[in-house]
Amino acid sequence: MPITTTTTNDGQVLEITLDRPKANTIDAATSQELSRIYDAFNRDATQRVAIFTGAGEKFFSAGWDLNAANEGESFDSDYGVGGFGGFPELPNRNKPVIAAVNGMAVGGGFEIAMAADFIVAAEHATFFLAETKVGVIPDAGTIRLPRLLPRQLSNEIIFGGRRLSAHEAASFGIVNRVVPADELMDSARSLAAEICLSAPLAVAAVMQLNRELEGVDVLDAMKA
Repeated sequence: MPITTTTTNDGQVLEITLDRPKANTIDAATSQELSRIYDAFNRDATQRVAIFTGAGEKFFSAGWDLNAANEGESFDSDYGVGGFGGFPELPNRNKPVIAAVNGMAVGGGFEIAMAADFIVAAEHATFFLAETKVGVIPDAGTIRLPRLLPRQLSNEIIFGGRRLSAHEAASFGIVNRVVPADELMDSARSLAAEICLSAPLAVAAVMQLNRELEGVDVLDAMKA
């Protein structure tokens, strides 16, 4: 199976590992399976936090499976209720997802990491959008990245393919923690355990508010 799951922290933390040759790419079937996993996670009363990572140390995920595209799979295929990657578009998602970035987060892989609520990165991890180099528009990247970075810098990444190191990404506030590769999962689990100490209803309420107020003017948000 290209996806394995396990639980830690007395069943409160769901760990999801993507393991697809050659670069942990995601086709429609894989995305649909991830959607089912995240949907079940969102409904589970015990599970509080999810950690998503890739197998190996080279790729977190290289995004959309171009081999599947060459075989006729469309970029607007049915990726499941949670959208590409399983959770970025999941309706009413009320539990945090931590991206444990173990290597290159490329294209859709970077977009999945940006959609997560926290990013813990190995020191050798890199982040970049390669879509325009191959004539593809980075849909989610063009929406999410300018909200995280100054527009000029996000343009350099989107148009020019600039790569961000883990430490650069952390300096810009995209990444929460940068750790040695052999400490990645322990660090992600530590962060998850910290989140589990917070009241679940409060966490869910904050996540809902963040969704509803995203892009709303500050003064309007204060009145909401």
